[in-house]
Amino acid sequence: MAIQNLSKQDIIDAIKYIDTNGVPEKNRSVKYELVLENGNKYPPKYVIAVAEYVTYGTEIDVSRFTTDDAMDYLKKRGFCIEMKQEKYELTITVNNVVSTDERFTMDNLGLGDGYKPLDVYFMKADGEMIRRNYSKGERRNSNQTMPRMVFQIFEQQIISLSGLEREQFPVCQYRPKDEVIRGIFSNVAEFKKYRNTIEYMAYNSDSGARFVIYCWNIFSTIIFVQECLKRFGETGDKIVLTYREKDEKETEQAESDTAIEEELVQQFKGYRNPYSNMLLQSKNIIFRGAPGTGKSYLAKEIAADIISNGYFDQYALLTDEQKKQVEFVQFHPSYDYSDFVEGLRPKMNPDGSMGFELQDGVFKKFVMRARKNYEDAQKSKEAIEQEISAQEAMEDFFANIEMGVDSFKTIKGSEFYITSVDEGHIYVSIPGNESVNKLSLNIDEVRKMLESGVEFEKISDVTAFFGKQFATQAYSYDFAIYKAIRERKSIAPKTSVKSEELKKYIFIIDEINRGEISKILGELFFSIDPGYRGKAGEVSTQYANMHSNPDEKFYIPENVYIIGTMNDIDRSVDSFDFAMRRRFRFVEVKADDRLEMLALLENEELENEARKRMSALNKAILEVEDLNENYQIGASYFLKLRILSFDELWTDCLQPLLQDYIQGMYDEKGIMERFAKAYGYKKTDEGNVDETIQN
Repeated sequence: MAIQNLSKQDIIDAIKYIDTNGVPEKNRSVKYELVLENGNKYPPKYVIAVAEYVTYGTEIDVSRFTTDDAMDYLKKRGFCIEMKQEKYELTITVNNVVSTDERFTMDNLGLGDGYKPLDVYFMKADGEMIRRNYSKGERRNSNQTMPRMVFQIFEQQIISLSGLEREQFPVCQYRPKDEVIRGIFSNVAEFKKYRNTIEYMAYNSDSGARFVIYCWNIFSTIIFVQECLKRFGETGDKIVLTYREKDEKETEQAESDTAIEEELVQQFKGYRNPYSNMLLQSKNIIFRGAPGTGKSYLAKEIAADIISNGYFDQYALLTDEQKKQVEFVQFHPSYDYSDFVEGLRPKMNPDGSMGFELQDGVFKKFVMRARKNYEDAQKSKEAIEQEISAQEAMEDFFANIEMGVDSFKTIKGSEFYITSVDEGHIYVSIPGNESVNKLSLNIDEVRKMLESGVEFEKISDVTAFFGKQFATQAYSYDFAIYKAIRERKSIAPKTSVKSEELKKYIFIIDEINRGEISKILGELFFSIDPGYRGKAGEVSTQYANMHSNPDEKFYIPENVYIIGTMNDIDRSVDSFDFAMRRRFRFVEVKADDRLEMLALLENEELENEARKRMSALNKAILEVEDLNENYQIGASYFLKLRILSFDELWTDCLQPLLQDYIQGMYDEKGIMERFAKAYGYKKTDEGNVDETIQN
């Protein structure tokens, strides 16, 4: 028999009943448990049976439905179901590796793929216990939990190892006859020269040291841990890891995550730009250096290179669809959080009045596009087909009704009209409601209801679906529109679609140091950290209480990459704080690094002359005591030669810039004369000698 209609509140009432009366021994769960946020656990079948008893007065009978039926029913109403599993302890000492799981063996450490870590600690020989120091937001339970503990304990001893000792340090051997995987590396690039794989762990110590080792499953670093105990520990020291078996869904998710990560870090041999792989490895890069070195142009080259998979590096050659994977903004002193993330913006209401609406900023919009791709890439074809069909059904429905004329009724008989629809809202008028005669509905709520495949029969079903304790006014109208769409057109999948391809999205911030970073990023300061991409870096935004679902978190997915550009010598801005610098890899672009840009002049003679004058001028700049490479002139200035003469380039562009550089220095006039001479400027168009080089 089918489970009777139960609301989320009915389930909660059943749990209260169980808290009071307990669970009979015969009804205790064998394998699965309903787990609340407070940690309390309940048998799923018994919860359903009690809920039917409390709601309808039926006999408490768990034989009327299966465990799967009960779990599915509870999950659809927002409850968490976990597999009930035994915990095991793995103890590593200098001489032994033993587990309370009798199935464990050192002869096949590859079996670690099937286990999930729960906790780890270091027990010293004298009985002192040391636990992990977790970074803010760090995922506690991962395959890296144990080796991170070891780096925490023996950091100084590992730092003191010679380069050769680190290179030869044993890390993993899955089977006795397998290759021993070795090496403690200082960065990912070095590790990948040894072993080109995503199977690694990067550890950043508080002292600034960085360690990278091979790490894949929960058992992959056992011999690394044991070797550290042998070399650096004392007799009696031990590392203890608590773990359990993964359930089916955890195993499936792990496989999905692995596939996605492999796709994201895929190394295309055809990448044209040497910085492309650097960005993919680091996630966030800032190009800094002298003005005119083509940093902004370089950022777009990298974006085109990565998005085209190395076929070309010209941004203009990207298709319109591909350009949606790139966003370009320029920071300035007045740029703020509402521009970048989200904020209230004025909006004209359908009735002509002015109001304010919460709108996403440019970065959040971009991230949501990337996030949709990231999440869709993990969905089955069937799920995608269902979503497309739901969207088609909605579009067909709104296209075939007469706005403001066709009437609809709620389940309680209240008549209303749909007056307009936009990207985010359905606007309705309710003539019979004296207190609230206009309402703005979240269109995503209706879309999610259609996509879910759930049969909604009453308002309480909608409330349970969205995980709310009480229904909102909007749910009555959501339900009515949902029913109207279902009646007009089936949302069953019609056409077969391809699985979503995982794409890379690149966000370029020009002049990144000209904005007040903490003001612009807000809480996203945490999420952009490469170590906290994905759900590990979830945050509530400043306007979360105004979202349709205030509990929904925002995160930056793994397929988002950020490029910033900045001029170190820009005196109008303050330098980055250390927290910001830690989240980016800073790459200096020198004037001579981008000489290939001069080929854009498409004139070999002009290009050679430009190279000659640029080199001579930059040499003269370095001869000034208070100037350095950051003040040299980049090649992009010389691209103006397509419309200017060399003399015009000097008088209109270079001379004013250089004068600003040396303002306040001793012998400004003499320095400018030397600059002009090095550049090769001699006279004005009128034939008069310029005062900058007069004796």
